[in-house]
Amino acid sequence: MGALSGDARHGSQSGQAYVYDNIARQPEVPPVHVPVGEPEYRQKTSRQVLKNRRRALSMNTAYAVFLASAAIFAVVICFLYLRLQSETVARSESITALQRELAELTEKNDAAYQAAADSVNLNTVRDRAVNQLGMVYASQGSVVSYKNPTTDCVKQYNDIPENGVLAKSGSLTE
Repeated sequence: MGALSGDARHGSQSGQAYVYDNIARQPEVPPVHVPVGEPEYRQKTSRQVLKNRRRALSMNTAYAVFLASAAIFAVVICFLYLRLQSETVARSESITALQRELAELTEKNDAAYQAAADSVNLNTVRDRAVNQLGMVYASQGSVVSYKNPTTDCVKQYNDIPENGVLAKSGSLTE
């Protein structure tokens, strides 16, 4: 292979020239081929069409106010929704805590009731009532049934009559 003049040498395999210097050259861009044919004619648009396009693209004050108020309304609705959601979660947690407290108190109450029931010996109570307090069992003639037509509560100020009726009313029959 022979020496080339200048600073370019041909490669033996690719047929391309190598350039040895510090300047980067721009590759040549081939011109864009425009097909030959009829030229495009732009149709002129009327003034009314241009006016309608400008009006459609422009934003008037009323529309801007509407959009701003709609955005503010949406933000307020979102804020209220989040607040309600937060209150719902807080109330749910409060209900859970109260249910836990109720379960604990019910368990304590049941345990105390069982302890009280277990601590009472009915034979001891009967023995104390009869021997120490002088109480006696009711006999056949000592229990008197009566009708109280006025109230559910009875206060005894006098003896109960033999027939068991405290007061007579027109609607009450014997």
